[in-house]
Amino acid sequence: MTEQILTEILDHTLLIRLNRPDKKNALTGAMYNGICDAFDQLEQDSQLRVAVITGTRDCFTAGNDLVDFLDSPGIGGDSPVGRFLRTLPALSKPLVAAVNGAAVGVGTTLLLHCDLVYAAPGAKFQMPFANLGLCPEAGSSLLLPQMVGYRKAAQLLMLCERFGADDAVELGIVNEVLAEKDYLEHALTKAGQLAALPPNSIRTTKQLLRKSNTEQLRTVMELEQQYFTDMLQGAEAKEAFNAFLEKRKPDFSRFR
Repeated sequence: MTEQILTEILDHTLLIRLNRPDKKNALTGAMYNGICDAFDQLEQDSQLRVAVITGTRDCFTAGNDLVDFLDSPGIGGDSPVGRFLRTLPALSKPLVAAVNGAAVGVGTTLLLHCDLVYAAPGAKFQMPFANLGLCPEAGSSLLLPQMVGYRKAAQLLMLCERFGADDAVELGIVNEVLAEKDYLEHALTKAGQLAALPPNSIRTTKQLLRKSNTEQLRTVMELEQQYFTDMLQGAEAKEAFNAFLEKRKPDFSRFR
């Protein structure tokens, strides 16, 4: 497992930390594989009953590392992102998130798959896929409208608007906002409460909560991956990425 993904076992809880603070925990292929290795550990170790995923104290994740991502095979198939997108919604055990600072792109969409989410007041969320000439991923085109309603989802996914921790609570993406000194400890406390409950009961409850959406989510995620992979090679995405790397405003005026 990469040193940029740290794990720690706390009784029956697996703590997963994104640990690339110099790059705002921007995710590389190696980090996606590290997260998946941790998820596999969670599923295979009968002593582990719940996981908590967090970043560093001042940042959850700025999303994908664009330089690494442009050299990647996309988000489908056997790619590290593809593995992550298959593993995340298939978890049978609870996943709790503790968020502070930037939660951009997949930093927000992965929260839609978490069972409980706690944030500090400084948490900032954004899904800027359209800004990058791309489309939603991680099932967000299905899960977000279900959670917040179509028009709000359109506002967040089309206009790529940023929103804060209190807004995330109102939208139902975050359970509760805690003081910066308390948000991680609170998430671990809630994870401990889950771990103390009958494990089969918790797994079955999670399965039933998600059962009606399972097939539809799989279909939508496959479609998202097809569009996303094609669009990643498209002219709009190239203009968006080049503009980002050149620190200029992208120009989409020539596209039809």
